[in-house]
Amino acid sequence: MPGITVDGHATEEVPNGANSSLNNEHLSAPKSTAASTMVASMQSEALEMHVEGSGAREPSIEQLYNNVCEMESSSEGGSPSRESFGSDGEESRIDSELRHLVAGEMEAMKVIEEEEENASVANAPPPVENGTPVKAQSSSSSKKSKKASKSQLESDASVGPNGKASTEEGEIEVSKPASRASRRRKSNTNPQNGTDDAGLDNPDLGPFLLKHARDLIASENPRRALKYALRATKSFEKCAGGKPSLNLVMSLHVVAAIYCNLGKYEEAVPVLQRSLEIPVIEEGQEHALAKFSGCMQLGDTFGMLGQTALSLQWYASGLEIQKQTLGEQDPRVGETCRYLAEAHVQALQLDEAQRLCQMALDIHREHGEPASLEETADRRLMGLICDTKGEHEAALEHLVMASMAMVANGQETEVASVDCSIGDIYLSLGRYDEAVFAYQKALTVFKTSKGENHATVASVFVRLADLYNKTGKLRESKSYCENALKIYQKPIPGTSLEEIATGLTDVSAIYESMNEHEQALKLLQKALKMYNNSAGQQSTIAGIEAQMGVLHYILGNYGESYGSFKSAIAKLRTCGEKKSAFFGIALNQMGLACVQRYSINEAAELFEEARTVLEQEYGPYHPDTLGVYSNLAGTYDAMGRLDEAIEILEYVVGMREEKLGTANPDVDDEKRRLGELLKEAGRVRSRKAKSLENLLETNPYTVTKRNAVQRNTVAA
Repeated sequence: MPGITVDGHATEEVPNGANSSLNNEHLSAPKSTAASTMVASMQSEALEMHVEGSGAREPSIEQLYNNVCEMESSSEGGSPSRESFGSDGEESRIDSELRHLVAGEMEAMKVIEEEEENASVANAPPPVENGTPVKAQSSSSSKKSKKASKSQLESDASVGPNGKASTEEGEIEVSKPASRASRRRKSNTNPQNGTDDAGLDNPDLGPFLLKHARDLIASENPRRALKYALRATKSFEKCAGGKPSLNLVMSLHVVAAIYCNLGKYEEAVPVLQRSLEIPVIEEGQEHALAKFSGCMQLGDTFGMLGQTALSLQWYASGLEIQKQTLGEQDPRVGETCRYLAEAHVQALQLDEAQRLCQMALDIHREHGEPASLEETADRRLMGLICDTKGEHEAALEHLVMASMAMVANGQETEVASVDCSIGDIYLSLGRYDEAVFAYQKALTVFKTSKGENHATVASVFVRLADLYNKTGKLRESKSYCENALKIYQKPIPGTSLEEIATGLTDVSAIYESMNEHEQALKLLQKALKMYNNSAGQQSTIAGIEAQMGVLHYILGNYGESYGSFKSAIAKLRTCGEKKSAFFGIALNQMGLACVQRYSINEAAELFEEARTVLEQEYGPYHPDTLGVYSNLAGTYDAMGRLDEAIEILEYVVGMREEKLGTANPDVDDEKRRLGELLKEAGRVRSRKAKSLENLLETNPYTVTKRNAVQRNTVAA
């Protein structure tokens, strides 16, 4: 059947059911207004379904994109269908919107895919011919060569024997799609920004890309999700026009979360800091809560970097914003207070943790139901805090109340976890039989609910091993250690490496107390490998390395001990723990390793720094501080600085005599060392005359302080 004549060429009629570009471009029969309106509405509905639906409909987008390109090329080529048969304007308007949105999405996807291809080509190893690597061409040169060969083939096919261009139907149809795509790319290419900014001013593009990024995160493809999220951020920023945009804040939060998922915590920090500059609290509750969310996420990121001080600072800022927005008695404020209390517990700031946890407990107890889940969680945390502070009776009271509430709510597995904590408190109080009963009760529940090879079962084994080790039953202790190690060596799927590493560290401490130092060292080395120098676990890794340094020192491996301490101290400095007591003790231990390696000057510097830290944390009378004084005196003696060594030792001997008594073996050792130094210097020990009152009372400061407290109590 003869077709319709277009531009002097005859085309064959295409069946009605075929979806051909020939119909879309060359069919020039007039259409009624109702038909055009129906087609346009169907296209817009399909587009809305795609934008609002899942991101798994790329084939339909490509179909729409091809149709849009064909409509555009036909309009550019002066098709008579749009000029000869006047439309009411609705069809052209909808076609324009369709072309703007779909083409923008497709161009965004193509840009991201081209970036991935270029990256894969750049990272690919060079080809090898005859044993020698061949220099690979760049992606741009290879693309140019492909385009050149393709154009050459098209020109060869289109030129006839007489040197004239052929106008056959098939050749025209083959060459047109390439010309349409090139025209489409040229129209979207900015000479300054390139294709990266194509269609970013479309307000529907940002939500589409951000949703696609979230879908990719759910499918565990964070690297590609990051590219979509970054492009969505650009789109939101361009559409905002400099005004505060909560969509832009949300997009920045998603980008930061993907960076953290990839372990790039340093890159997430500036993104979150930028998100905090956008919301305006005066604009309403949504802006305030967006800023609160950014503060909390920034605190989490600094916490993963080990920068505890900054983490707690941003947490406090977020809490203040939430209080101002929701009110101080809102239950959500109570949840945040408990979250901050947990952070302070990890930073060993127990007083502040107890204050925040008490605030959360008061809010949930006053505004919640009796024995609610929130109140139960508060009491569990309060029990942990009180136990760590040595307030075992108060901790036991909170945990028993939490256990009763959980039993009432039917949380059997959670009750078993509380039973473990109760067993820990009984162990601290020396009530060993009750501790064993609590542990065995929890062990039975865990084996039934989670299986005999679960990591929680191993954690109960470790607790029982520690208990029997403290009671002198070494055989039972070793048996439970071996049972725990069997589970940790063959963990079930889903067990986190951090949980296994923590268990190995606990078992190592038990073996160390049994004087099995080599076995303890092997377990610490396994735990260290599991952390794999994670950026968010630097403080924990530093603790493991410091303990490895102690074990190496005990075994006589002073070089390895020095290396472990050096690595641990460097991490502690980076994490911002330069003022902690643990840091001072690690410095002292590293100084001892330096003495064994005859690095006396370095040892003196380490002892001096340790003295400064421990004086601030413990005070000058603490046994650990006095131990550093004694080590520093010995180092000064080795360096020939006798006067300074004698002065320090006289102070140490005086303090030990005052605290421990003159008959203590440690006092005798210090007195002997001091006598040798005085004899070498030709001096005698300078003793301060003491009155009878001071001789009878070894610590008058304590008595005076106690009497003052008693007087104040009576006056009150």
